[in-house]
Amino acid sequence: MRYAVVIEQAEGNYCAYVPDLPSCVTTGVTLEETERNMREAIAFHLEGMREDGLAIPMPSTVVEYCDLAA
Repeated sequence: MRYAVVIEQAEGNYCAYVPDLPSCVTTGVTLEETERNMREAIAFHLEGMREDGLAIPMPSTVVEYCDLAA
């Protein structure tokens, strides 16, 4: 499965979350660290859901970029 991940630059670090997995969030000092941390966070989140007997949500978020005229 492929989940959409939103990564935002904050003051001095990055934060990331998965819209289809509420409460699945992470941070990192660099973009690369944040991406690595998010992969681990998703795996950990899904493992916890399985252990709790919860249904794993299918990815449903659609990501699109819009170009705006200057």
